[in-house]
Amino acid sequence: MKIKKILVANRGEIALRIMRTAKKMGIQTVAVYSEVDKDAPHVSFADHAVCIGAAPSSESYLKADTIIEVAKKHGADAIHPGYGFLSENASFAQLVEDNGLIFIGPKAHAIEVMGNKLASKESLEGRDIPMVPGTKEAIEDPKEAIKIANEIGYPILIKAAAGGGGKGMRVVEKEADVEEQMNRAISEAISAFGDGSVFIEKFVGNPRHIEVQVLADTHGNVVHLFERECSVQRRHQKVLEEAPSAVVSDELRTRMGNAAVEVARACDYIGAGTVEFLLDSDGKFYFLEMNTRLQVEHPVTELITGLDLVEEQIRVAQGEKLRFTQEDLQINGHAIELRVYAEDPYDNFSPSIGTLTRYEIPVGEGIRVDDGIVEGSEIPIYYDPMLAKLIVHAPTREEALTKMISAIADYKIEGVQTTLAFGDFVCRHEAFTSGNFTTHFVDKHFDEKVREKVQEEEAEIAAKIALGLHLEATTKLRLPKNE
Repeated sequence: MKIKKILVANRGEIALRIMRTAKKMGIQTVAVYSEVDKDAPHVSFADHAVCIGAAPSSESYLKADTIIEVAKKHGADAIHPGYGFLSENASFAQLVEDNGLIFIGPKAHAIEVMGNKLASKESLEGRDIPMVPGTKEAIEDPKEAIKIANEIGYPILIKAAAGGGGKGMRVVEKEADVEEQMNRAISEAISAFGDGSVFIEKFVGNPRHIEVQVLADTHGNVVHLFERECSVQRRHQKVLEEAPSAVVSDELRTRMGNAAVEVARACDYIGAGTVEFLLDSDGKFYFLEMNTRLQVEHPVTELITGLDLVEEQIRVAQGEKLRFTQEDLQINGHAIELRVYAEDPYDNFSPSIGTLTRYEIPVGEGIRVDDGIVEGSEIPIYYDPMLAKLIVHAPTREEALTKMISAIADYKIEGVQTTLAFGDFVCRHEAFTSGNFTTHFVDKHFDEKVREKVQEEEAEIAAKIALGLHLEATTKLRLPKNE
């Protein structure tokens, strides 16, 4: 079935990015938006736009029934969820299909299985996919947890089965701390996900976070589109990504790619998905999880492969076969992406809201900006603080780094604090340029930079106070005495 109209159930840069590909393919689009997003670029870009509620996402972008009603009313054939919001909601994917619409993404079963870390592990039993040593079932009894921890060895990681983004996760170094940290993880998991199930894994110290892009059609064809390096993170959230990884050899790339394809086959995956791995200092990799949607960092894969992943998603959803085999794919050059957040990196990456009084993007060969904002846009507190993605592509990693530093300097944003300065710091740091870094990069290197900046600011303030006191004292000395 040829898709003629897509409702994009999202906002911001990803909504606009999906719509641009749809327009290129001759497909009309329907935008949905909250009251606070009425002037957002994705609203004016779409062929049709409908306000679906108030600013809080629970009253707008998470209203599944309303979104489907709008899709049917405006004659949409399909719904693209983007990432975030309802993109990994199995119930929503099923609801879309139950209403005779095409969900541009995997089937509900794959989302459900891969959305739970324990269920995903169970589905991969018996397959040649490396796993981190740990439990296969949820643990409730601290005594049982201690017994298992002693078997696999400390440190261990207590993780929420339904978790993500670092929530419901605790590293435990010794037996005496297991019960307390387990209770905290359970409490946080209930609060964040409504599910207190936790399990235990061996903690992999100083790992790298490597993920593999996969693409599967409805005819049994599955390929991988190589890896992305995603180790630069803050609070377990990625901030800067690149493809390919500086430390993945051709042999390791093949093994990780094959494992990722096997994961996709295990859950009958359809469309674009990402299989995430931990890579330890000995070069061993372990399955972490699968993200059953388009990733934020998909542009770096697009730039090194020459593919449009949104277009491929749409073609697969229409029932088309993949137009290429694994042998047809090859890596071309190097790409780096910086997520430009409205955050203050020198204040623990706290959100920064306000009006964009200046907004000028860098331009040039090999520079791409995916955004959903313009000068004058209001940055609300209700949603993820990511403003845009700055992506560069060059023949080599060294050239890509140089291009990124230059592009950051040419990116002018005023009115809110952003992570541009942080990106510049990363791209200039010896640990990153050498490729010798792990997921602890921010904690190890940037936190030290922040402390230095705070100390400099405190010294500057102290100097100003001292100067003020000196001038005040000097002035008093010079005042004429009353006769």
